Amino acid sequence: MTTDERAKEAVVRAKGTTHASRPSLTDRAASLTGITPSSADVTTNISARQGSATGGGRLAGIAAITMTSILWGTTGTAATFAPAAGPLAIGAAALGIGGLLQAVIALPSLRKAWPDLRKRIGLVVLGAVAVAIYPLAFYSSMHLAGVAIGSVVSLASAPLASGVLERVVEGHRLNRWWMISAGLGIVGSILLCVSKINEPASSPTATVSGVVLGLVAGTTYATYSWVAHRLMAEDISRAASMGAVFGGGGTLLMPVLIVTGAPLIATSQAFLVASYMALVPMFIGYLLFGYGLTKVPASTATTITLTEPAIAAILAVVIVGERLNTVGWAGLAIIAAVLLILALVPVTAGE
Repeated sequence: MTTDERAKEAVVRAKGTTHASRPSLTDRAASLTGITPSSADVTTNISARQGSATGGGRLAGIAAITMTSILWGTTGTAATFAPAAGPLAIGAAALGIGGLLQAVIALPSLRKAWPDLRKRIGLVVLGAVAVAIYPLAFYSSMHLAGVAIGSVVSLASAPLASGVLERVVEGHRLNRWWMISAGLGIVGSILLCVSKINEPASSPTATVSGVVLGLVAGTTYATYSWVAHRLMAEDISRAASMGAVFGGGGTLLMPVLIVTGAPLIATSQAFLVASYMALVPMFIGYLLFGYGLTKVPASTATTITLTEPAIAAILAVVIVGERLNTVGWAGLAIIAAVLLILALVPVTAGE
């Protein structure tokens, strides 16, 4: 090898060493963002999984919450079979026992998630208090203002409260489809209410009190739905999120049940009614609701549950023997349109 050839080889080796030691564009980006190629791959995989679940998962969530609404819609009819029990006893038994059962089946998940839950104890307490207030306000609203007005006000106000929470606290933009869905759901529920206006009326004071309690019920329902969804969004499992919020709420309802619950064990029929409401609409219903909250935002979930007054009206016609006029059937059709809209299009930027 000549002197010139040795010199060229030395230059090539020097260039190779320089290139080998120079960081790549990927390495430079990692040093600036703190994301290594491996963590970027993990992020990509998570996004891919979420994306693949968006379509089918969202429809599954809507189906689960719709089934929840059907179960919840049976509570008003079921309560008529325990007339001696007051609304506080019915509410405390239904969601108090149902909430504690949620915590019992979630014990392993609660133990595992306790460090994370403890960091968010304020959020958990907020949800638990909302769970405890909701059934007392909801059943008292129906008792004072009537089943139609109480359920309509309670459930029609919930999606509006959920939308405000997501907009103010999380900054989610609520698009026109949410507004259309919420608006149509409220209109449909009001039509159902109007169709039953010929029922025996309560006193004005009782009606106004029932409406106010309905607004309280709708706000607390939206609050605990938002809290559960928020905990799940922060990587706390569905079982732990629902168990913490509903277990806490169920615990708070136990003193109310002890004080007011005697009529629920006075007869076998009343006991069966209380057992059904605790186990089926509340326990199983909220299992389905928790699953749905992992797939759709709280604003969508609470809008879907506007179908509950429709279910209650159908059961009133079929089982209780009430009649539903043309206006009422129009309300049912509008609520069905709400479900169709929610099934076909996302309604928030968070979906």
